[in-house]
Amino acid sequence: THPPIIESGPLRDLIDFPPDDIEVVYTPRECRTVGQAVPEEGLTLMFCSAYFNRYHKLGTGFNPNTLDRQKERQKGLPKQVFEADEMPDDDLKRRSMSIDDTPRGSWACSIFDLKNSVPDAVLPHLLDRAPNEEIDRHNEEHRKSHRHRELFALHPALDEEEPIERHCVPDVPKEHFGQRLLVKCLSLKFEIEIEPIFACLALYDVKEKRKISENFFFDLNSEQTKGMLRPHIQTAAISTLARSAIFSITYPSQDVFLVIQLEKVLQQGDIGECAEPYMVFKESDAAKNKEKLDKLRSQSEQFCTRLGRYRMPFAWTAIHLMNIVNSAGSLERDTELEMGLPGENPGDQTTSGDESCSLTSFRPATLTVTNFFKQEGDRLSDEDLYKFLADMRRPSSVLRRLRPITAQLKIDISPAPENPHYCLTPDLQQVKPYPDSRVRPTREILEFPPRDVYVPNTTYRNLLYVNPHSLNFANRQGSARNITVKVQFMNGEDPNNAMQVIFGKSSCGDYTREAYTAVVYHTRSPDFHDEVKIKLPASLTDHHHVLFTFYHVSCQQKQNTPLETPVGYTWIPMLQNGRLRTGSFCLPVSLEKPPQSYSVLSPDVPLPGMKWVDNHRGVFNVEVTSVSTVHTQDQYLDKFFALVHALDEHMFPVRIGDVRIMENNLEAELKSSIAALNSSQLEPIVRFLHLLLDKLVVLVVRPPVIAGQIVNLGQASFEVMASIVNRLHKYLDTSQDMHGRNGLLSSYIYYVFRLPNMDPNFPSPGLGGSVHYATMARSAQRPASLNLNRSRSLSNSNPDISGTPTSPDDEVRSIIGSKVRDTPQTRPLAYIMFCLSVLLGYSQSSAMERCGNRMSSHTESTSFLQTLTGRLPTKKLFHEELALQWVVSSGSVREGALQQAWFFFELMVKSIIHHLYFTDRLESPRKNRFPERFMDDITALVSTIAGDIVSRFQKDLELVERLNTSLAFFLNDLLSVMDRGFVFSLIKTYWKQVSTKLYMLQNPTLESLRLDLLRIVCSHEHYVTLNLPCSLLTPPASPSPSVSSATSQSSGFSTHAQDQKIANMFELSVPFREQHYLAGLVLSELAVILDPEAEGMFGLHKKVVSVVHNLLSSHDSDPRYADPEVKARVATLYLPLIGIVMETLPQLHDFTGKVRQYFSCSPSLFSLIFSLFFFLSLSLNTPPPPPPLQASRQHGTFSAESSRSLLICLLWVLKNADECVLQKWFSDLSVSQLNRLLDMLYLCVSCFEYKGKKAFERMNSLTFKKSKDMKVKLEEAILGSIGARQEMVRRSAFGSQENLRWRKDMTHWRQNSERMDKTRAELEHEALIDGNLATEANLIILDTLEIIVQTVSVTESKESILGGVLKVLLHSMACNQSALYLQHCFATQRALVSKFPELLFEEETEQCADLCLRLLRNCSSSIGTIRAHASASLYLLMRQNFEIGNNFARVKMQVTMSLSSLVGTSQNFNEEFLRRSLKTILTYGEEDLELRETTFPDQVQDLVFNLHMILSDTVKMKEHQEDPEMLIDLMYRIAKGYQTSPDLRLTWLQNMAGKHSERTNHAEAAQCLVHSAALVAEYLSMLEDRKYLPVGCVTFQNISSNVLEESAVSDDVVSPDEEGICSGKYFTEAGLVGLLDQAASSFSMAGMYEAVNEVYKVLIPIHEASRDAKKLATIHGKLQEAFGKIVHQDGKRMFGTYFRVGLYGSKFGDLDEQEFVYKEPAITKLAEISHRLEGFYGERYGEDQVEVIKDSNPVDKCKQDPNKAYVQITYVEPYFDTYEMKDRITYFDKNYNLRRFVYCTPFTLDGRAHGDLHDQFKRKTILTTSHAFPYIKTRINIIHKEEIISMPIEVAIEDMQKKTGELAFATHQDPSDAKMLQMVLQGSVGTTVNQGPLEVAQVFLSEIPSDPKLYRHHNKLRLCFKDFTKRCEDALRKNKSLIGPDQKEYQRELERNYHRLKEALQPLICRKIPQLYKPVLQVNSHR
Repeated sequence: THPPIIESGPLRDLIDFPPDDIEVVYTPRECRTVGQAVPEEGLTLMFCSAYFNRYHKLGTGFNPNTLDRQKERQKGLPKQVFEADEMPDDDLKRRSMSIDDTPRGSWACSIFDLKNSVPDAVLPHLLDRAPNEEIDRHNEEHRKSHRHRELFALHPALDEEEPIERHCVPDVPKEHFGQRLLVKCLSLKFEIEIEPIFACLALYDVKEKRKISENFFFDLNSEQTKGMLRPHIQTAAISTLARSAIFSITYPSQDVFLVIQLEKVLQQGDIGECAEPYMVFKESDAAKNKEKLDKLRSQSEQFCTRLGRYRMPFAWTAIHLMNIVNSAGSLERDTELEMGLPGENPGDQTTSGDESCSLTSFRPATLTVTNFFKQEGDRLSDEDLYKFLADMRRPSSVLRRLRPITAQLKIDISPAPENPHYCLTPDLQQVKPYPDSRVRPTREILEFPPRDVYVPNTTYRNLLYVNPHSLNFANRQGSARNITVKVQFMNGEDPNNAMQVIFGKSSCGDYTREAYTAVVYHTRSPDFHDEVKIKLPASLTDHHHVLFTFYHVSCQQKQNTPLETPVGYTWIPMLQNGRLRTGSFCLPVSLEKPPQSYSVLSPDVPLPGMKWVDNHRGVFNVEVTSVSTVHTQDQYLDKFFALVHALDEHMFPVRIGDVRIMENNLEAELKSSIAALNSSQLEPIVRFLHLLLDKLVVLVVRPPVIAGQIVNLGQASFEVMASIVNRLHKYLDTSQDMHGRNGLLSSYIYYVFRLPNMDPNFPSPGLGGSVHYATMARSAQRPASLNLNRSRSLSNSNPDISGTPTSPDDEVRSIIGSKVRDTPQTRPLAYIMFCLSVLLGYSQSSAMERCGNRMSSHTESTSFLQTLTGRLPTKKLFHEELALQWVVSSGSVREGALQQAWFFFELMVKSIIHHLYFTDRLESPRKNRFPERFMDDITALVSTIAGDIVSRFQKDLELVERLNTSLAFFLNDLLSVMDRGFVFSLIKTYWKQVSTKLYMLQNPTLESLRLDLLRIVCSHEHYVTLNLPCSLLTPPASPSPSVSSATSQSSGFSTHAQDQKIANMFELSVPFREQHYLAGLVLSELAVILDPEAEGMFGLHKKVVSVVHNLLSSHDSDPRYADPEVKARVATLYLPLIGIVMETLPQLHDFTGKVRQYFSCSPSLFSLIFSLFFFLSLSLNTPPPPPPLQASRQHGTFSAESSRSLLICLLWVLKNADECVLQKWFSDLSVSQLNRLLDMLYLCVSCFEYKGKKAFERMNSLTFKKSKDMKVKLEEAILGSIGARQEMVRRSAFGSQENLRWRKDMTHWRQNSERMDKTRAELEHEALIDGNLATEANLIILDTLEIIVQTVSVTESKESILGGVLKVLLHSMACNQSALYLQHCFATQRALVSKFPELLFEEETEQCADLCLRLLRNCSSSIGTIRAHASASLYLLMRQNFEIGNNFARVKMQVTMSLSSLVGTSQNFNEEFLRRSLKTILTYGEEDLELRETTFPDQVQDLVFNLHMILSDTVKMKEHQEDPEMLIDLMYRIAKGYQTSPDLRLTWLQNMAGKHSERTNHAEAAQCLVHSAALVAEYLSMLEDRKYLPVGCVTFQNISSNVLEESAVSDDVVSPDEEGICSGKYFTEAGLVGLLDQAASSFSMAGMYEAVNEVYKVLIPIHEASRDAKKLATIHGKLQEAFGKIVHQDGKRMFGTYFRVGLYGSKFGDLDEQEFVYKEPAITKLAEISHRLEGFYGERYGEDQVEVIKDSNPVDKCKQDPNKAYVQITYVEPYFDTYEMKDRITYFDKNYNLRRFVYCTPFTLDGRAHGDLHDQFKRKTILTTSHAFPYIKTRINIIHKEEIISMPIEVAIEDMQKKTGELAFATHQDPSDAKMLQMVLQGSVGTTVNQGPLEVAQVFLSEIPSDPKLYRHHNKLRLCFKDFTKRCEDALRKNKSLIGPDQKEYQRELERNYHRLKEALQPLICRKIPQLYKPVLQVNSHR
């Protein structure tokens, strides 16, 4: 690819890889200690490693979108002002003016008010006539200034698991520490102080029965006491004065004890005797016992003087560590704990089991140990100690019975600080920081872990611990009783050869030449518990040995008796066959000094002439352990290293063990030793891992020459590498990262590996002891350069340069020359050197912390001995050899390599880079860098591995996932070093194989693998450059010669060619995919997965979207692409994304679907109106702009999150792409495509709408943890539908199980989503970001709309497109927007209207109405700038309308309607602000000079005043906001006022419907809609006479009798043909249909299914006429449902409860003395409504001012307090005359169309309410209302009242009829209800109650009334009783059939009562009044 000729500049960088892509820097390696821990032989080691500096990873691999980085990028965001967040001041709310002063319609008042209000600022130059282009340019400048550059900085990073392309930087290899504990020994005090006491501390693990740390010796004696030992103490080194120590515990458990052992100077007497004084004396009695104490003290002084160098055991105690940690954790402050006897310890109920114990976070505790146990001379062994410790944990410890030694030992225990000052390592090296060498240090105590710890050696350590256990001199002749063992480390046999390498204990020198064990008095077979720590020399010879000399110490001073008498000798040679001897020994003891040259032999060898104790039997048990980074202590490793070393040295023959290996069989031995490495223990392999791998690499690269033959060990080494790597992977699986890379191995590659034969041709920096090392990281001076995390390394051994004598090589040579050849059995120094070379190799470099990179390296010196080797310079290149071995491998070896492919890939890459760097090939063109065969090997390798992935992904998914990511990282790395085309061909190979498989088997798992690979490859930091963003697919802007041959043929640039090119840029065409290879792949994947036809792929939506999101997000934040021109080039790589998103539009999540709260008020009617309006626009006959999303989408299959990510990507492309290119493309799109684009923008508006601070706070209060389980369950629910593949997909799409463990602790980058409640500041910040995102997203949409307008304004199809543009604009105005956006939005809208006025006023009338509404809404905004722009827009809109037709009736009409809707529905609407805007409009009208002479200013004024009137009405409405009835009354009144303007009346009816819906008064809402429909029908029938349309209101009579009030018959009815009248969207057939549909659904919600039928009766003819079968099917379906419900809910429906409410008192104003019937929800109790009204009016007028009248008698005004408000509430029931009852049959009939109600009041003539039966009268009051219920209001005035008074006998008749009715009902009820029946019966027959039926009969029937008027009543009552008894009998019979045996007696009782009643009634019932039965006419039988 020839780069196009571009001047240097930002674009130039897009074409080239930067020159410093790979760079080497030196970083001195950091060392923990102040000095370097190297052997005292004085070697200076130099490590120099280089690193490979690659650009700060700007690929997505180091995705800068971390939270902190986001925060950084979000700094300095402007705060966007949103009205939703601004709460208008309260005083403004209060200032609503009182309207009561002037009657409605008083012009005077209105004008007065308006004239006095203050206008907002007027926009300058608004009225100037400027050319459209000028306006556009000006708007664009404004819009483009101060924009936020990075869109993704505002979008929260995707919430995903750790991104797959992120490679964690492995930890720097460093020394291992467990959890660290700081123990400070503060003081030790006994009851008596007579002698020095010495203490030591160590940790023991009871369960493992292991000592798990070395000893820490400390001395807390006072200076005075120490003085007693003066003769024996050399000056104490500061290191031995330590009183604090840091212990490391790798495996903390409940079984760890801190054991403290005390010793004192040896004295005569056994331990018990010596301890006695400490137990007997008390400190308090010191004065009493002064003499005794003085005597003891003088004895002690004698012993100290004489026996000061010997010790004896004294006492011990133990602390159960976990109790301290646990109880300290639970106590509040620094804890003081008293440790008493065992079992009394705080929290001593120890928990068993291995609970995990953390030592990192407990609170520091100060312990006071008060009890010590004296040592028992015969129980000093470790075994005894473990028994004691185990026993201590029991509550009833044996130790509690012992007499303790009381003392006070104070100890502080705390977690060790991160970097403690003044610390010494176990080797006495000073740890940084160590500011002052004179300060008392803290000692680090070496841990002896009870289980293996797998960490490679990194520091030099060579220690030996000698532990004498026991000695058995029982069978030795002679006196030997007080025995001590002197231990010495010798390097020869002369006594002077004792080396000063034994570490001192406390208060002595650092090192001594000898150590003595403690003496047990008078014991011939003592046990010992001493530990002697020795520093081993770096190189051991056969003469090094440990010498033990046994002495008898005489405690009493006797004449001629020496202090010590030697009683035996034994020794341990340090080397055996060249290997260090360690382990347990049982040695024989010689009675006399060993002979000459004894040290080469073992004491087990019976030397002639020597006398041995007990016949040369083993009598001395001693254990020797070593902690060494020089000695492997593994035979297989030893053998391998020895052989390799021999090759290096050319030393033959080699002794290995007892075998001598000659040169001729070296090859076989070497190969077998390589194979045998598999048998070695894992722990030593890990410890020497770096060295081992290095040696294997050397064997591959430089095949040794043995006996003149080159031996090729490549295969053997490759095999053993594969198996070692697999062993590590298998057994150390805890240290793996998400890609399954073992931490030890990755850190080897990253920091240690280097090519052995690379020679730097420059001197290495910093000679001498400074140790260097490096990783690849960022060089500090070049912030722009990026860490490319690959690695380089140098070796500084250079055989070709003869160095100056100071060069390290010469020193090495001289050392080796002088030392090596001495003795054949030396442990060769050189060998040690290469162990060291590995050890001293690394530290954390500061650069490391900044590394976001994946791979870095650091290395140390190769074996220095290459300088001396006699090798032939056969050099192979490691990467070539590796590739070759891998390609030819087969069977288990190949399988092993596949399992850990990452390891070999990364080795190969690092090797390649080293090779290029050191051979200076980085300058050479990439095509010539590698030989052909290597390229072939790589191709073969990639191809077979791709084959493996394809063939095995179903069987072995876990392996395939690892293999796939390894391959991906490898390809990514190759892109940095190999030819781009070659690597692309590799990717193509992989692609083909996967595609072929996918073609046969659509499998999401495989697709997911391919996505992973692609994502990793694309995370390359030069991804953009690799895609050739500057290639000339774009038509050249300047006539520069086209370069690439593909374009040069068509460079005639015909317009056709140009068009084709533009299309190619926006489609995934072949040219596009060839040019932009990787981007092409990404977008193709996106297209494939998002394709709705793709089966089973929807699990991958989120995944593929996040690939694109990640890429764009990283480009966005990449400083290299900050320049807008460059960003535009980058955006060209993604142009096809626009098309792809347009295709998937129907599946995206529907953000518009939620019920929009238009005026940020409660969900209002508006949402209904809008959805209706969308619904209408679909069914209109005019071709509307393409339906908005709701219509065209089936259902969103995408999650909201994925959709949002996809849309933000789309916006990024639209923001950054070149506008000219976009414009050219838009001009090629078809109308439907453009409309789809607009739909997409419409969706974006909803998607990025600002949620508002309130929402954030609400979300915060509800935050629930997105628990992983929840997620998993969801995924399973979603993916479950795929069937059998569910498991596979789940694993592939959501990370394989194997990674889960690792992920638990990788959640640090996601903590924000887990934290429950956010702080105020965080919420503010979130709202700030969201506000800026909403603003920026909408501005991008606005930019795009502008481009579309410019594009289509010249085409024919502009009308429908511009309609769409307008729709998106209006939609964006409807959402919560910032003031900033709205200014630009209004500017664009003004420009659009001025360019295409006819668009708005002729085609898009709907939109015109909408626009007016939006503008008015914003005119009432609380934010000044928004108001200013909105009123300007509104004024211009009127002006333009006027100019088009000199009459702006339409806008006038629309604005008036809009205002009505606005005030009707918006709750937080503020009239003060709107008043200001109206004033502003007036001001414009006055200032508009051009139109001054026309009628326009008057018309404006007219309109404004009219609006003001409406406003005033609505202010009053606001006052009644809380009083729903009053509010509806007001709205009703306003609507009535608009009787003459149908559009406005309709608007108000709609508003009322909305209010009712809010209050769930569905029946009333339905009535409003029916009224609206009737109104529309009236005018439609005037406009067009169609048979199938309703004639007018009359048609709706069946639905409601009230509807006739909508008839347009009065004189002032306007003609519907007038301009501006009936122009609303509802005055059409479709509008009518919509209203009726809504009415039906409201009736249905109200449960009035019969009315639903009536509504559909009107609708059906309309649909039949238009032959709309689909609609008819729906309607009949709904009818079936309605009738079904009538049947189903029979007897279960309840419609409403009615109350008469009278309001009395002047407080009620015009409501005084008004009476209403209120309709309340079903089952409202009287108490409820009275409570509600009393509460409501009480709040309004003051609780003491309101009184509820409890009775229903007529109210007498004279008796009332004039200042109070009285409310009278009475329950009323619907009233029907008898003739009505035959029509009102069903429950519905009796509850619908109600106009008459009744209530009854009982009274007696003397004024009481109740009296005896014969005095009891009853008054029935019948009320008639002005309209029938249900109506469009819930309360209706009472217009008529009549009263009927019943006499006592009539009352009785009614009662009896009621009772009889109840009996009949209960008897015939189906299913029968026994309880109910018995209740009624009981009340009828079983009654002894007074006023029962019997009493009624006795009062009224006992005698015939005197008044003939009452005859009929008497008779009627008599017949009632007759009927009654008959019914009782039926009921009894029925009851008998229902009861069980248990109720037989009850039935008999009822029957007895019945007979009694019947007998008593009999005479009364039978008496007839003769007068009634006279014949009416005398029959004349004679003619």
